[in-house]
Amino acid sequence: AASGSALSSDFETFLKMLTTQMENQVPLNPIESADFAVQLATFSGVEQQVRTNDLLADMITGNGASGLGQLAGWVGMEARIGAQAEFSGAPITLAPESDPASDAAFLIVRDTNGTEVSREGLPLNAETVLWGGVGSDGTPLESGSYTFEIESVNSGEVTSTKPVEHYALIREARLVSDGVEIVFAGGAKVPSTDVRALRSPQAQL
Repeated sequence: AASGSALSSDFETFLKMLTTQMENQVPLNPIESADFAVQLATFSGVEQQVRTNDLLADMITGNGASGLGQLAGWVGMEARIGAQAEFSGAPITLAPESDPASDAAFLIVRDTNGTEVSREGLPLNAETVLWGGVGSDGTPLESGSYTFEIESVNSGEVTSTKPVEHYALIREARLVSDGVEIVFAGGAKVPSTDVRALRSPQAQL
């Protein structure tokens, strides 16, 4: 309604300017009718663009509400991501991917400073494993953020070291300026494009 009112007001102003222009033109050098047509066409184009922008804004608003309705189904699910894991005492489900040709694999755990706090052997070809938050010396680690890597070994030689993804509980899904942001139980936030998989929180090893 506001934009329609503004367009109406602008059109009246345009007509007044056009009338004034015609009244004050030089009799011996009048304005060509083609010039008036160009001015009218220009205003018409601007008017159409404003209306188009209003229509797009309405469509975006509608899609946003629909998108939030769909994202509501994500809340309470577990998402597989590669971001830092928030450890608070409960085991974390990891999804390691060792090299196909490896004959051994090790899980490396690092704290927020990048310091290695744990290294343990992993079963080969396991889709998921539980990490209980225990350090290399067997003592429980403090609550906080940790990252995981899998070190693949073949004939005693390290063939690769890759990040390990983990599952985290989704607490919130929100629309932001550049897409959708997922908020996890520990407070971590990632774009929805970083989510590799979703599963029910009841899904266990």
